[in-house]
Amino acid sequence: MIRWLAALFVGLSAVTGAAAESYIETPWFEQQVESRELPPVNERLPDEPLVVSYGQNRSAGLHGGDLNILIPRDRYLRHMVVYSYARLVGYDRNYDFVADIAKDFTVEEGRIFTFHLRRGHKWSDGHPLTSDDFRYFWEDLVLNEELNPGGVPAYLQVEGHSPVVEFPDKYTVRYTWPAPNPQFLPRLAGASPLFIYRPAHYLKQFHVNHADPEELARKVEAAQRPNWASLHNRRDRMYRFDNIEQPTLQPWKNRTEDKSTGRFEGVRNPYFHKVDENGRQLPYLDRMILTVASPALIPAQAGSGQTDLQALGIRLVDWTFLKEAEDRGNYDVYAWETAMGAEMALFPNLNYGDPYYRELLRDVRFRRALSLAIDRELINEVIYFGDAREQNNTVLPRSRLYEKSYAKRWAEYDPERANALLDELGLTERSGGIRLLPDGRKLEVIVETSGEDPQQIDILELIGETWREVGVKLFIKPSQRDTFRNRVSAGLAMVSVWNGIQAGLATPEMSPEELAPTSQLGLQWPKWGLHHESGGTMGSPPDMELPSKLLELYKDWKLSTDTAEKRRIWHEMLEINVEQVYSIGVVTSVPQPVVVRRGLRNVPKKGVYHWDPGAYFGIYNPDTFWYEPESLRTAAR
Repeated sequence: MIRWLAALFVGLSAVTGAAAESYIETPWFEQQVESRELPPVNERLPDEPLVVSYGQNRSAGLHGGDLNILIPRDRYLRHMVVYSYARLVGYDRNYDFVADIAKDFTVEEGRIFTFHLRRGHKWSDGHPLTSDDFRYFWEDLVLNEELNPGGVPAYLQVEGHSPVVEFPDKYTVRYTWPAPNPQFLPRLAGASPLFIYRPAHYLKQFHVNHADPEELARKVEAAQRPNWASLHNRRDRMYRFDNIEQPTLQPWKNRTEDKSTGRFEGVRNPYFHKVDENGRQLPYLDRMILTVASPALIPAQAGSGQTDLQALGIRLVDWTFLKEAEDRGNYDVYAWETAMGAEMALFPNLNYGDPYYRELLRDVRFRRALSLAIDRELINEVIYFGDAREQNNTVLPRSRLYEKSYAKRWAEYDPERANALLDELGLTERSGGIRLLPDGRKLEVIVETSGEDPQQIDILELIGETWREVGVKLFIKPSQRDTFRNRVSAGLAMVSVWNGIQAGLATPEMSPEELAPTSQLGLQWPKWGLHHESGGTMGSPPDMELPSKLLELYKDWKLSTDTAEKRRIWHEMLEINVEQVYSIGVVTSVPQPVVVRRGLRNVPKKGVYHWDPGAYFGIYNPDTFWYEPESLRTAAR
């Protein structure tokens, strides 16, 4: 049995026993406490709050101030949840699992997960958090056919088996599967997390099994929803965060309902479960404010000091401008690492519709030739100023699974070898320098993009120049994201462009699902992925030996509870992917500029900016960010 105690992230540790009388009231709430609209801080905190202590260039702070962040669209309101990163179980900075909202948890045999809650922990409206909130999620949402007509979702099943969910007492929740479920904790800790709890006391008023029928009917009519289930779904917005009435456990609670304002104000949660070692309740900052800005203007607005913490909408190409404006804008620019396996990768579609091109794409010699004919060093210098890393779409040097051979195999510019492989395929005839297929057609590779990243076009043009040298003509076909995805899934896209694997910093305990045809989002094998994803009801099964083997290895990984065995499986899957060139990575580790207001403390100068795991800023706990007194910026409430 493995046991994790409640602990925060690297440089932070959980400490218990802080005396209630030592808690410091938050200035933001003093007036409400004096007027008895709120109880004092010692009554708002759990009996055993998560007490945060500091180290590694981090320090205890002071209350007050706003954190202003620019977002490109109103749907990015959900980043208030992403950045806040309050999770039942989360990642520390080593990407190990630690308890957060849960007081502690245990895992037995990789399949029995027991969570213990903090006594006295409350939702943002002051109502107690108990196992009843977990019961509501399971019994009233997951098992309710009107709210969840598809039955228990696949992400809560193991080999087709649903969990047994138990609630032994008011503060204990247990999930048990018949076989190991290694993806359960990553889902709980994710950037877009699995919330296995809901504020039952709030949502019951919208649920047919709990609400007064006449009152519920009136609410459905007033909200102009077709039925109670639609109304319930509209009120249950744990991730989208746009229902200001729904209680939350995040450090800030959105109080802006009108999206047309383009400004979302998150105010501090009076019942948040963390305090620092001096007795100050977190978060330190009073408000997180997300303001919609034109994506094209975000770099300029950041450079003029209109944001306190910004990475979204900023790219390496903005670095020089931002650095030159540091003093004028009163900020510093940090260079954080990125952690995708590739900033951009090419995905030959092994399920492509054209029979001849499909067989060509399935021949490893062709894929290797395409990779060898890319001058990654040139692309790095021209597009990324030489600051990126040239390698395959695979794990990064900081990963515990990294091996140098994974990074460079078939990924170094070698047009002579590429030519030899293409000749070996029998593509020896040319017209105008372009190789001819046996039926007389020119060897033309159409690469499709979602059209969202202008740099992809620039990179593809550079690739096109070196491919032409080995007799391959490249055509670029941009389209809208939905059209792009549909064309790939339908087998209409020959080669597509997207980011590389998310698991660039993988550990043996993280899922290797991206390395096997497990999802239709796998652009190199969408129909095989759909077949796996749908349980065999859609798509088609792999009809190639090694992709089938990858699926078997993935299944073995899911059933294993031994870290050494998981590591062995990861390495075998990485080896197959690199050797077979199922995706063609170009460069990775492109630095991410991060604009940080001067005086904003506890933001690391060196960090990793990554969606999952990491939740961008989330893994560094913005609830611990604070302003030095001379930089403290308060605003009217």
